[in-house]
Amino acid sequence: MSATRLLVLGVVRAYGRAHGYLVRNELVSWGAEEWANVKWGSLYHALRQLDKDGLLDHVDVAEWPGRVDYFLTDKGEEEFLEMLREALRTPEHRPDLLVAGVALLPALTREEAISLLLLRIEALEQEREEKARFTARAGGGESPEHFRELCGLWVHAADRGVEWTRDLVERLRAGAYVMAGEPGHVFGGAKVWDNPTPA
Repeated sequence: MSATRLLVLGVVRAYGRAHGYLVRNELVSWGAEEWANVKWGSLYHALRQLDKDGLLDHVDVAEWPGRVDYFLTDKGEEEFLEMLREALRTPEHRPDLLVAGVALLPALTREEAISLLLLRIEALEQEREEKARFTARAGGGESPEHFRELCGLWVHAADRGVEWTRDLVERLRAGAYVMAGEPGHVFGGAKVWDNPTPA
């Protein structure tokens, strides 16, 4: 799964209909090149590929020669939500997928976001236990002694991941953020996350 693919679908979905320059400007305003490994030159390719894959459709804008506006198809809506759910529930050792999922978090209902994050906690706890067992074996001579440092790093990362995710779950339970289906659910002014229809 690509963070760029998820973010592009999310921005097009948020606007309802968007051209490449608009998608780029939105992601620049989020600072996505810093935290999601977005390569600006690949955005137009991503839009064309998503269109080719049937996740987006497009219209040529007569008033602006050469401009193409994109909007989500039903298949694109399904793919976006599945990618977002996967980014939130599954621990990855690449942070760009998680941060892309967090950036698009309000696209989900509060209940679904919490349930996905609880699944993430379970997976992180399981990963921490596996790494702790490996650390114990590394100390017993099965692996080079310095591998304990690597194992310790994995356990530490899992611990921090569990702590951060629990904190986010508590903030969501306490009512933080306006989530999908809640009154006032908007993002960035006129952009609405509840899958607006193309203009």
